[in-house]
Amino acid sequence: MKFNTKTIHGGQQHDPAYGAVMPPIYQTSTYAQSTPGGHKGYEYSRTHNPTRDALEKAFASIEGGKYGLAFGSGMAAIDTVIKLLEPGDEVISTNDLYGGTYRLFTKVYEKFGIKFHFTGMSNPEALRSLINERTRLIWVETPTNPMLNIIDIQAMAKLSKDHNLLLAVDNTFATPYLQKPLEQGADIVMHSATKYLGGHSDVIMGGLIVNDDDLADKLYFLQNASGAICGPIDSFLMLRGIKTLHVRMQRHCENAHKVARFLLNHPKIENVYWPGFDHHPNHEVAKRQMKDFGGMLSFTTKGNDYEEAVKIVERLEIFTLAESLGGVESLAGHPASMTHASIPKEEREKSGVVDSLIRLSVGIEDIDDLIADLERAMQ
Repeated sequence: MKFNTKTIHGGQQHDPAYGAVMPPIYQTSTYAQSTPGGHKGYEYSRTHNPTRDALEKAFASIEGGKYGLAFGSGMAAIDTVIKLLEPGDEVISTNDLYGGTYRLFTKVYEKFGIKFHFTGMSNPEALRSLINERTRLIWVETPTNPMLNIIDIQAMAKLSKDHNLLLAVDNTFATPYLQKPLEQGADIVMHSATKYLGGHSDVIMGGLIVNDDDLADKLYFLQNASGAICGPIDSFLMLRGIKTLHVRMQRHCENAHKVARFLLNHPKIENVYWPGFDHHPNHEVAKRQMKDFGGMLSFTTKGNDYEEAVKIVERLEIFTLAESLGGVESLAGHPASMTHASIPKEEREKSGVVDSLIRLSVGIEDIDDLIADLERAMQ
């Protein structure tokens, strides 16, 4: 079954009760038992729910994995991965990553004795100096948020296997439409499914996908023990969103390509960060491991002027000034004061998140309207 078909049918079956094409919403907390322990596969909805089960099978199918887990948010999914570790363990993470991930690592888990190393990952071999007997996990975003850096998943997988480490890849920006990290050697794939997988800015959710049986058992145990699950209505909405992932991503990519070219030639713009450019660092890696270059891009105005950047995002009309990304509608954000405000200014700027940086989630509207909106905002 090819990907475009998997988004609609992968891991799914018609409801056995009445033949419903879409999985019903099982809005129940508990299930009747004929005798203690005698049930039809479901006891309590924190542990299992038929609607969530259908979604988790869909997650696994589109990522090419054996097991999928659905959580109440992307952060809940990341939190569950870090709970695999113990005090004294160490993690190597990219230094250009979502501010919420950085906050969870530094403000929550560092006080429990887990050490995090934040570093650039354009050259995987340079990471070997950070690996020691306490290293357990490498955490990768690619493309990164918000600088759109590309990290070589296959090279990181080789590095992790050489040292018996887990490799987790945040695949939120690319989605499985563009790349499948498990096929390139990753152990865990994470999604903020709120974004492209849901695609309509109407549900908060996270996902994990793995192949290894033992790792899956550990993650399922933590999911059930901690209770960071999603509800059946949210599961239903996510399943509906996934069914159009392939057609949405195609338009996101087409529109982002044209917006990136427009910005590259605009006299008020200093830098445009988009992996589809020939001059983008690791462009060749992006060509190899991705089907296309995605719907995300970032840019800076000339002079690194904070006030000018804020004025631009405030003037936009079709692009909505808002947190998040990946919906059908175009969104604009100012990372330094919004999504990445939890990262200290000095650390932000080391990875390129300067005060004039603007991040765009290019939606699926008419491209002429989007470019006209940007042109008007920058006049």
